Amino acid sequence: MRRQTAIGRATPAGSSRDERLDPFTLPVQFSVADKAADGRVRYVELTRDRVVVRRAVRGMKMAVNLPVTVYLGVALRMEPAEGDAPGAVSIILEHRDNGLSLPLFRADDGTDIVAEWQSWARVLGMPLLVTGPDGRLREAFHRIGAVRVASPTGRRRRRSAIRMRRPSILLRRKVGRSIVGANVHREREIIARD
Repeated sequence: MRRQTAIGRATPAGSSRDERLDPFTLPVQFSVADKAADGRVRYVELTRDRVVVRRAVRGMKMAVNLPVTVYLGVALRMEPAEGDAPGAVSIILEHRDNGLSLPLFRADDGTDIVAEWQSWARVLGMPLLVTGPDGRLREAFHRIGAVRVASPTGRRRRRSAIRMRRPSILLRRKVGRSIVGANVHREREIIARD
């Protein structure tokens, strides 16, 4: 199993890059700050299918094994500036219980945050969520199941090399007429017999 670096660890000397979890190299193991746990840390194993959270509270070790499908989605959350600390943007795997929500990425600026957000959602197969000003989660895009819904666009002719290969009659087709209310004539069929 490949191990990745933990969130919150010091950046290596001479490196100008932030340490981050890579969604394309799952499974990943990392640690997260936890105020209630011994040592103020909990350990997380994340795969495409499961999340295992390990921590010790007052000397009692516990492990919570959850499928990824019980999580609500991958949320983009703005963290306001507090005191001397600057504000940040974070990506969190959201659960109904805030104690089981997992931070996946955090940055002081939002340069790569949208790409990371979409990558985590695509890899885990979860919807994209946005945290509103009131703290409630909502989906970023309208969906039907796993398919995003957008307004339909009109059909247009393109100026391309393959335009001449397509018959233009397809563009002039009309919608068929409904037969509801049409007159139907029935006649007795005459069959000749010997």
